[in-house]
Amino acid sequence: MNSASVGPAIPVVIMCSSENATVISMTTVSAAEARRLALVAQGFGKSPRGRVTTEHLTDTIARLGVLQLDSVNVFERSHYLPMFSRLGTYDTALLDQMLLDPHVPATHIEYWAHEAAFIPVQSWPLWQWKMRESRERNERPDSWLAQHRKLADDLLSRLHSEGPATFSQLDGKRDERRGSWWDWSDVKVALEYLFEDGVITAIGRTNFQRIYAPVADVIPHHLLDTVVDKPVARRALVLDAVRALGIGVLSDIADYYRFKVAPTKIALDELVEAGAIQRVSVEGWTHRGESLDAYIVSGTAIPIRAPRVSTILTPFDPITWNRARASRVFGFDYKIEIYTPAAKRIYGYYSLPILFDDALVGRIDLKADRKSRTLIVKSAHWEPKRPKDAADRLSDVVRRAASWRRLENIVVDDWGDAAADLRQMF
Repeated sequence: MNSASVGPAIPVVIMCSSENATVISMTTVSAAEARRLALVAQGFGKSPRGRVTTEHLTDTIARLGVLQLDSVNVFERSHYLPMFSRLGTYDTALLDQMLLDPHVPATHIEYWAHEAAFIPVQSWPLWQWKMRESRERNERPDSWLAQHRKLADDLLSRLHSEGPATFSQLDGKRDERRGSWWDWSDVKVALEYLFEDGVITAIGRTNFQRIYAPVADVIPHHLLDTVVDKPVARRALVLDAVRALGIGVLSDIADYYRFKVAPTKIALDELVEAGAIQRVSVEGWTHRGESLDAYIVSGTAIPIRAPRVSTILTPFDPITWNRARASRVFGFDYKIEIYTPAAKRIYGYYSLPILFDDALVGRIDLKADRKSRTLIVKSAHWEPKRPKDAADRLSDVVRRAASWRRLENIVVDDWGDAAADLRQMF
């Protein structure tokens, strides 16, 4: 394949029905229009009428481009929630089969595409430049991997001959050889370097441990053999970030795939010149009194109405993972308080943003007591503005969340004004 022809992995065009959209032809977008663009681009308001299928899940991951992982499991692990937020109740076993159960050839793999995240395997060629740069760093004589090359080669050989394996399966007598990096063993450190280098990948997880495999054994050869130059790949990923965000400023777009700002700006300028994206301004999006440049995919349609949505988000949803963007787009100042001492927490240990239509109206801290099959609302707080039917809509969200996780009981603790509303209903 000619590298110049390679575009974003599994491109998704933002489409709206003609009666609910206008094609952007102006240079200024209202704040409300920007919110609608962001939500529609992310797939909100598109929940299927019937049962959620593997195809729905695949399409949603493709639309997002990246599905971030996180180990916190108080209510549910983070990577399950974006599907629930967009599609509604679904069987998580379907997502497990796609992402966690190892299969060859792989359809989704794990990489540092934002933080640790699942990505469609088709995007592999667009990340090879990053892997190549990592390999070059790790080939320097003074690098850790160069000094432990025999160990790394032995691990790779075992994965080739014995098949995919977790760190625990490969580590053996781990207590006898501890490393200095986060108290990991040398085996774990070597695996992480090989993973970063693109020599091995993760084709699933078990007990939240990566299942490692050599890329040559699990990724289709036509993807491994596709060479994409770094500037072309970066442009493709930057374009994909603009598409996934719907609308964003430079810092938003750079953050989506964790690029540095300067090369992202170069890619954006090239894409504007090529006509792939256009530069606009958004009312109220300013920095030190100056209007910020925002970017959209050329020909994008603005929804006339906000999507009808009542749901919760993971802290690592693309809508909220960039706290500065969540504040600018939605007026929502957000942080999780896992590392805040309990006595100093304002909203709770792991509060989840509440999304109603095009507004983030509050946050709710949920805990699944799986032994007693109970969903506990540890706290719930409203933002200053919310719709009149907010309490009814939130109670419906809580019921759906409990049903989704097969929890039979709901208990609401007395912390927060939204919790007070819920206590009258449960």
